[in-house]
Amino acid sequence: MRPTAATLIALTLAATTLTACGTGSGSSPNTLKVSFKQSTDNSVKVMDTYLAGIKKQFEKKYPGKKVELVPIKAPDSEYYTKLQQMLRSPRTAPDLVYEDTFLINSDITSGYLKPLDPYLAKWPDWRQFVDAAKNAAKGQDGKTYGVPDGTDTRGLWFDRRVFEKAGLPAGWQPKTWDDVLTAARTIKKKVPGVTPLNVYTGKPAGEAATMQTFEMLLYGTDDGTTDPLYDASSKKWVAGSQGFKDSLSFVESVYREKLGPDVSDALDPNFSTAVRGELLPQGKLGIDLDGSWLPQDWLPGSGHEWKDWSKRLGLAYMPTQHGQAPGRVSMSGGWTWAVPAKAAHPDLAFDFIKTMQTKDNARAWYIANSGIAVREDVAADPAYATAQPGIKFFTDLVASTHYRPAYPAYPKVSTAVQEAMEGVTTGDQSVGRAASGYDATLKEVTGGQVIQK
Repeated sequence: MRPTAATLIALTLAATTLTACGTGSGSSPNTLKVSFKQSTDNSVKVMDTYLAGIKKQFEKKYPGKKVELVPIKAPDSEYYTKLQQMLRSPRTAPDLVYEDTFLINSDITSGYLKPLDPYLAKWPDWRQFVDAAKNAAKGQDGKTYGVPDGTDTRGLWFDRRVFEKAGLPAGWQPKTWDDVLTAARTIKKKVPGVTPLNVYTGKPAGEAATMQTFEMLLYGTDDGTTDPLYDASSKKWVAGSQGFKDSLSFVESVYREKLGPDVSDALDPNFSTAVRGELLPQGKLGIDLDGSWLPQDWLPGSGHEWKDWSKRLGLAYMPTQHGQAPGRVSMSGGWTWAVPAKAAHPDLAFDFIKTMQTKDNARAWYIANSGIAVREDVAADPAYATAQPGIKFFTDLVASTHYRPAYPAYPKVSTAVQEAMEGVTTGDQSVGRAASGYDATLKEVTGGQVIQK
């Protein structure tokens, strides 16, 4: 019998009730404060349940110590802002924080995080982590500031029922961007009442717009051998590229032709919750460019349980622009656990990380949140590899995935991308004007460290 996330969590973690939250790591010498991103969907308790189980384990192992879980309930863009505000003062800084890899270098440069190398050198399990994941948590000083708890990949989810009504193949695999748009146009024509294609866009969507849409396009515009966003040889950000304009043109086509959601919905910061909780389960969305983690919302006990999602949804790789090699594109990111520079109990915080990252606990987490394993021992474990439909598909994408250039300027660069996307989504700006605006902003936020291509 295939193990489920619910079974593994129950066996591994014995989840308990979440305790009251607060702020300020220095309020008690025996209380460890752990801050994390809580889902904006009240019915999704994957992280809450997991951490409650770790809390129970930790308090049993360290008698007299208490763990206070400090949830931050906010969309991605607001979470980052609130987290940085907390990290600025010893009064509000927790002992442990959940950091997106895209933001970690910015927080490192700001002096908000503590290097973990002395701890990692004494932790045998660190050898199990794959190098790509380790590098995502490194600063430009070569030190490591976070322990990754998994990675992710992205692709095209499609509704087989909608495809059948539209006369599209059940084993759909587009070869080019035009193939994706053609399928969306067919759905619009033949299946009224269904949104043909969702691609996240604009500032309210935050990094989902940049990474899940724009970079999935941009990194498919060249031959895959160079980075179209950041030129590593010159250490400069790329401006004025045709690939950038072509990526904006794709987004413009989706919204100008009304192949995507209504603009007012697309620019709702909580729209991703509706996609996972309503549109896909209710058969109201044909194609969704999205991430490997979606099934976490549909597993037993999630609040949006959807037993037959793997039968009703198909998976396809995101193709390169013209089908050029390597033929498929994915972006990978992930989150890390980091210790604030102003944490009151850094040693105890790392002990909590070690408790989370035993092999059994890590496996339970990867399965529960539909994550991709970054521990080699877990990736080789049949209990992980066969736990959930889609894991093999998304794990195989790691071979052709890309990582964001997560340098200190990246969060501002990402915001500039979102602004350009929003301009063409609403129709307020042409592709040329939006691209020019991006180039101007890029020069400003990077201090002129720009190369024209």
